[in-house]
Order: sequence, then C-alpha cells, then structure tokens
Amino acid sequence: MNKKNLGFVFCVVGVSFTADLAASDYGTTGLIDTPTARMQQDGVFAVTGAWDGLHKSYMFTYQATPWLEGTFRYTGFNDFFYWDRNYEVKALLWQEQYLLPQVAVGIRDAVGTGVFGSEYLVASKAIGRWDATLGVAWGRLAGDGVVSNPLGSVMDRFKERTSDTGVGGELSFGDFFSGPDIGFFGGASYDFENWPLRAIIEYNADNYDFNNRGSREYVPSSPISYGVSWEALPGITLTLSHQHGDEVGLAFRAALDTKAVPERPTPPVFVSSLDLPVNALPNQIRKTHWYDTLLYDVERSGLLLVNGQLSEDGRQAQLTVGNASYPLWADAVARHVALADLHLPPSVQTLHLVLEDGGHRLSKVVVPRPSAMKDSSKDTLARRVRILPGDTLGTPSNQTDFTTNKVHFTVDLNNRLQLFDPDDPARYQVYVDIGAEYALTNHWAIKAKYGVDITNNFDESNRKNSDSVLPRVRSDIVRYLTEGETGLDMLMVEGRDSINSRMHYRVFGGVLEEMYSGVGGELLYWPHQSRLAAGVSLAYAKQRDYDKSFKHLDYQVLTGFVSAYWASPFYNADVAIHAGRYLAKDLGATLEVRRTFENGWQIGVWATLTDVPFDEFGEGSFDKGFYFKIPLDGLFGRSTRGAYSTRMRPIQRDGGQRLENHSGNLFWDQREVRYDALLNAGERLLP
Repeated sequence: MNKKNLGFVFCVVGVSFTADLAASDYGTTGLIDTPTARMQQDGVFAVTGAWDGLHKSYMFTYQATPWLEGTFRYTGFNDFFYWDRNYEVKALLWQEQYLLPQVAVGIRDAVGTGVFGSEYLVASKAIGRWDATLGVAWGRLAGDGVVSNPLGSVMDRFKERTSDTGVGGELSFGDFFSGPDIGFFGGASYDFENWPLRAIIEYNADNYDFNNRGSREYVPSSPISYGVSWEALPGITLTLSHQHGDEVGLAFRAALDTKAVPERPTPPVFVSSLDLPVNALPNQIRKTHWYDTLLYDVERSGLLLVNGQLSEDGRQAQLTVGNASYPLWADAVARHVALADLHLPPSVQTLHLVLEDGGHRLSKVVVPRPSAMKDSSKDTLARRVRILPGDTLGTPSNQTDFTTNKVHFTVDLNNRLQLFDPDDPARYQVYVDIGAEYALTNHWAIKAKYGVDITNNFDESNRKNSDSVLPRVRSDIVRYLTEGETGLDMLMVEGRDSINSRMHYRVFGGVLEEMYSGVGGELLYWPHQSRLAAGVSLAYAKQRDYDKSFKHLDYQVLTGFVSAYWASPFYNADVAIHAGRYLAKDLGATLEVRRTFENGWQIGVWATLTDVPFDEFGEGSFDKGFYFKIPLDGLFGRSTRGAYSTRMRPIQRDGGQRLENHSGNLFWDQREVRYDALLNAGERLLP
C-alpha cells in the first residue's frame, strides 16, 4: 500500500527532464518492440505507456548504474482478460569504439510468468545520424528460429525450453538462453537534424503465440515495423508506429534525470536580529547575548538551533543544529555557518556543528570561521573542513526549549494508490490527511494522523476477500480502505536519541499504522566512517479492526529482525539484510538495495524469502518490489525536506511482510548526515 502527497507522479522538483535516447514500447532503451545496446544516462528514471491493437502496457524503467538498466512491465491483453507483470534487465558488456559496436546482454521477463520470456545479445553502431542494431535472441524474440542454439552443444539443458507459464515471481533459470533454435532481430533509427524527430524501422520475428488465447487468432503478417518518435518537450516523447503490417501503436514516455543536483535555495530575506531595535524582538530574546540573536535568525531561516557553548578560551564554538526545511543538509550547514559567523563573538575562530537529524547525532562538521580567513579561497576553506563523530554536550551553557505546550497541526491533500493489481492497473483514494504533533521533550513526541476520505474506487476491487492460506496480515488491506475509508491512521508516542556517536535508538507505542497497533523499538550500531552497521528491531503488534477505530482483531504477533548494513562505495548504493520473524510468523530474510542521489532521490529494490513455500505464498511466489523516495522541494513554491516515499509490489500477499516504517529504518533515516555523504558535499558545506 502506497500513500503520500497527491502530486507524486510527476513531481520533478529538484530533478530535471532529460534528453531521451530511443525508447521502445517495452520500456527498455530500444526501437519499437526490440531492444538496442544503448543505455540511458546514469540515473534516468522513465515512465512509459504503450498501446496497440494487442496490448496496453505500463512500464517503469531505471538506469540503475551506467551499465545496468532495469524495467518493470505491466501488460494487459486486449483480446482476453489477462494482466502480466514481469521484469527485464539489460547489462552493458562494452561501449562503442571507433570500429567496435556497443554490445549488451539482456533478459526479458527475468522474473515473471514467462509470457514475454526472451534473452538476447545485441550490438548497436552509430553511423552519422543513423544508429544500426543487430541482435541474436532466444525465446519469443527468436520467432521460429533460424539456426540451432549453439549453447546446446555445451549442455543439453539449453536444447529445450518450456512453453508453460506459471504463477510468476520466480527466476526462470532453467529457461535462460535455452531453446532448440535462435533467431535474429534488428533495425535502425535516424535522427533528423532540424526537427526533434526520430524515424525507426525494425525486424522482429516474434510470432505472438500467447495472444491466440483470445477470441481471435493472430498471426503477424510481417516481421517489419516502422514508426516515428517525437520529443515534444525535453524528456517527453511520443511515438507512433505501424507494427507487423497489422497494428497501429502509440507510446508516451516521460524521463527524469534523478541525479540532477538542485540549485542552492535563496535564503529568506529578513532584517537580522542584530539590526532590529530591542522593542522589535520577542521578549525572550536578549540582544546582548549571541545565542539569543543567533537563535532568532536561525529559526527565521527554516533551521533549528538545539544548544551551544563556547570553549574556555573562546576560540571555538560548538553548536548542535537541525534542519527543518533545506532539502540538502550541505545547504543547511552552509546557512548555519553564515549565521554563526555573523553572530558569534570575534574571538571564535572555529565552528563545530553537531548535526542532529530526527533526534540522532551522527556527525559533526568542523569549519574554520569564514570571516577569520578572509584572504583564503573557498577551495582552501573546503580543504580544512573536517567530518568528525557526532557528540553530545553534557551541560551546554545555552539550550533551546522546544516544548511549547502547543499542538502543531498539518493538513494535506494526500492519496493512497494500489498499482499493478492483477485485475486492474490502479486503485486509488484521495483524502485529506490531518496531522498533529505535540513535543513532550526535545526527543519525545506524540504524533497523530487522521484521514478523511474524498473519493476512492477500492470498493470496485475484486480482492476484498483474500484467498491467502497464511494469516491475513496484509492481503486484507482493501477492507481497511473501504470499511475504514475515513479513520485514524496513526496515534503514537515516539522517542529518538543517540546514546553516543555509535549507538542510536528509537522507541514507539500506540496506533502505528492503518493495520496495526503495538509497541517496539530499534537500536542501530554505526561507528563513524565505517561502511558497516548493525541493528536490531523488535515490536509487539496487534491487528486493528477494519474500520480503523480503536478496536482490534484477534491476531497478534511478536516480530523482530537483526539487520546488517553496507554503505557501499559504488554509485551511492547501500545494501541491507534483515533476518527475523515477519508479521505472518514466517521466518526468513529480506535483501534490499537502495541508491541515493545528492538531491534526495532514492530508488531501490527488495526481495524477501521466508520458510513459506512458493505454492503457499500464492501468486507472485515471494515478496519483492521497488522502493521510491522522491523529494518534494519546490512543489508548493517553498523549500522543504518533504518527500514522497512508497513501496510498489507486483502483488500484495501475506508472506514476508513487515511493519515497514518500524523495522530497520534508522540506517536509512540517517543516510543524509553520514560521513561520506557530507564529505562528498565539498564546497557546498560553505556559504
């Protein structure tokens, strides 16, 4: 189940549209229905919709690394009721050189039912404004085949390929690169010089045998398809094609560069507290005290100042600071440095900024005071910035009291989406999300959310009554969205803090989410500068009634996980493994990989295997899917750290299910303030 801000689908604030390479109707970089060896720019995320006389398809494609492209595809068949969900991966073997073409290898329907199952080796070569492609294929793309499969002489298992389709979700290792014969595909594209147009022609021998299950028998009259692609706007592409001599196809694609670093936000314009008369300042602000005047300007800048003190010799200042609105922590640090430089006594030469994010203190940024080094360049100052372990001031001489005895309210227009239902592409709810938070202390708060339904179509779902043989810990979600279309989504007490620079904890209790109440906690051990971390989470959860009131069902469970994390040095990718007991009391482990960009975009995948057999799990075989975190900065004309976060599954079942926001989240919560993220920010940490 996915929920957050309504504007998530094309929320491109903080990223930019990107020039798009040729993209196929299958979502992958290609011609019309066939792939090429080309790759998009690293970090490009694309949404594609394609329609022809046989299918209607919706795809998400992501250039996960410069050499790996992944696609999730959801296809409906026009002649009979069937929706297929499958994944495709394509890997670059080598890039194009003066004489050598670019070469890639790919697997279509790598995880799925096998309806579109095919493997291929493809080469592309640019010749002026032409780009020519030739590929060899196994499976559907091979058609009737042209020559015997050469891999059959290596191993007998490559000589046969199953024609059956299953419930999906499993890797079909036994069929990869198998079959009695192989075939060929290819084509070319031409980019016009003075128009944003691309002409495409391809040869595709696919016989479309699976389509003959419907009311008509379909046999392509020609393996040739052709079309034209128009880049209407940067990143927005429309393609019109005539396929196999029979069908007209239309495709729409929107591509975003998720790596684009946003411009530093312009600081709010205000008169500094140093220049205001005493009668213009709040009563509690002492104009003669540096901490008071600094605090006033910090809060008006959308930042937080938790505490601070000067060293005995007055040459160093340590400030514990927070970030309420800047999308990048580096920009928040730079603003803190500028304000501290303005307000601190002249004796201070060095600033020690302890970054507190969500109640946790992971890192400290040590910066030379800019005004004390007027003759030094920004590059020189950047080389003197140090990233040290975060620490806690035992008895700071100055402390901000954030407990105001007031409730902070928020009202947002939000949505819930259920995508890729086997019976329908999308179910939705639009609702008003009323939030409230009351700070008990600097580290403890009461949080609440109540959803008021505006409109939804979950009552049309055919999945109200689950067929699961496991405890229905998640598959009854549609009942919560119909019987509890308006109701309480959260009411809990939460505490967050850091014991020291290595140990961080979180505890919580109350109504945790729309389906569960409970109590629990999490502990994370993460040494400074280490790429390895470990954690443990534990929660007692009780299933809520479907109307989302304070009533509960009979089901309850003790769930918990031991987690290991690796902050890899490759492409800002992080890996986590969670092993333990899930909501359905099954035992197993979850592997998740996420890639995070400087602008706040985070895209990842996960897969969970437990002791539930595939046939008991049901459709999909095991839990898996995608994770997205999309920054909302600038969406409403202001700077914000807000983001749309969601998990998308091909199918919602009960095996391998967790309390998603309460099981191993501390590592991801601290992603923005860890050592390497700050180190890579460089000069951006300075004003």
